[in-house]
Amino acid sequence: MLSSFVPDASRPPEDRPPGRVAAGYRCTLNDYLAHLADERRCSPATVRAYRVDIEQFLDHLATCHDSPPLESVAREHVRDWLGAVLRGGYERRTVGRKLSAVRGFFRFLAADDRIAGNPAVALRAPRVGRRLPGFLSQFQVAQSLDLAVTDERTARDRAMLETLYGSGLRAAELVGLDVGDVDFANDTLKVLGKGGKERILPLGRHEAEAIREYLARREQRDAGPLFLNSRGGRLTTRSVQNIVRRLLSRVAGASATNPHALRHAFATHLLERGADLKAVQELLGHSTLSTTQVYTHVSLERLRRTYDRAHPRSGSEN
Repeated sequence: MLSSFVPDASRPPEDRPPGRVAAGYRCTLNDYLAHLADERRCSPATVRAYRVDIEQFLDHLATCHDSPPLESVAREHVRDWLGAVLRGGYERRTVGRKLSAVRGFFRFLAADDRIAGNPAVALRAPRVGRRLPGFLSQFQVAQSLDLAVTDERTARDRAMLETLYGSGLRAAELVGLDVGDVDFANDTLKVLGKGGKERILPLGRHEAEAIREYLARREQRDAGPLFLNSRGGRLTTRSVQNIVRRLLSRVAGASATNPHALRHAFATHLLERGADLKAVQELLGHSTLSTTQVYTHVSLERLRRTYDRAHPRSGSEN
């Protein structure tokens, strides 16, 4: 029995209601979620995603194993749940994320001396192929930025695109910007990234001009959120995704139409023009270099296609 494991693709984790979790588990789960929010400084969206994944596991314990005490949960319980998740139709990448969430939950309990050991520590997630990020060419980015500014809304949208591409921001970082984070005098942008890590980024000329024009067209110019909705409040990540999708869908041949496509383009274009990988890592706010290295694969693949198409002795048929 695994009815609660049927994927609901129409509703992202942050929009799903709390699952059915036995009362004996609820307090412990709440302790862990508070730990993620207060000590690990995870974003609300990350905490909600952890909640959904761990609740599915705890619901499985209650449904299939009669709610054993957490200190009695063994590797076999976790393996049984993992098999049920795999049979539930989830992608392997999602299964790996769920296992990571459950592993972290038990790691917290073990560190707090609530259980003797972590029953999920020896289990491995299914292997997944490395997925190369979708991105836009320099010409496609130029097309997306060729946006006629006629009012405050179009000025905002153009400034958003310029900032996403000019600074390589995540959508959540973009909506978190305040007017005071833009330093026109020193051409810098202060960004609060994942885990509350702050970084100072260069502010490009086109990006600065677009932000200036947007601020000049609105009433709140000196303080508050940088990007506003129609009611004068801070834009949400979901709104940014919808706006960017609408704008990028007009670009011919665009393989991706989400905000991350502009972040990917930012990194890829820097590397293609000779930027140092370590510098790109710092600009993106990646904690490890291996995360940034995926963009070198993208660039090399494009170089290979160009070489095969253009060089007379590449060995490919032209």
